[in-house]
Amino acid sequence: MKIGRITLPDPARSATHTANLNNEIERVIASIFSEESTFVNIDVPNERPKIGAAIIRLCDEEKCPLVLTMGGTGPALTDIVPDVTMETVDRKLPGFGEVMRYYSYERFKVSVLSRAEAGIRGRSLVINLPARPNPVKFCLRLLQEGIAEALEQVAGITPGLRGDEIVVPIDKYLPFLKKIRPKPTPGGENHPTL
Repeated sequence: MKIGRITLPDPARSATHTANLNNEIERVIASIFSEESTFVNIDVPNERPKIGAAIIRLCDEEKCPLVLTMGGTGPALTDIVPDVTMETVDRKLPGFGEVMRYYSYERFKVSVLSRAEAGIRGRSLVINLPARPNPVKFCLRLLQEGIAEALEQVAGITPGLRGDEIVVPIDKYLPFLKKIRPKPTPGGENHPTL
């Protein structure tokens, strides 16, 4: 599978950090999908037109079914990747960002600051990821089934999954789900499904 990767060089981080991030992404992708992946890498400065042009190129010209952006998803004024992504995609997929924030919070408290987004452009799935190896690894494993299903529906490809997934303990989130589930009226209809 052909995967586009957009990296924003960060002057505060070394080239070694960027190399480690890229290596981690490749290792995680290899552990998730059974077929071999090839990466089309673009390093862009943190400038709105250049980020948008990179997303468009990877989706429209390179025809990458999956496009990943690295970093630039926080609350700082210079963190513009989610904004550019939403301007570039045809349709939004808010569930990806919601799941990353919700389930990452216990491990990475700063995930509450993430504005990561995802969407579809043409036949490509675009996902904003953090700029640190461990959160990237966690998020990709968390999203793997959603990624596979989106690629099947949007790009017509069915990537095989290796089954190395993160298990989310449902009993931990059950009290929250019970609070949002409406109670039935006595003698009324059953619970509506969520």
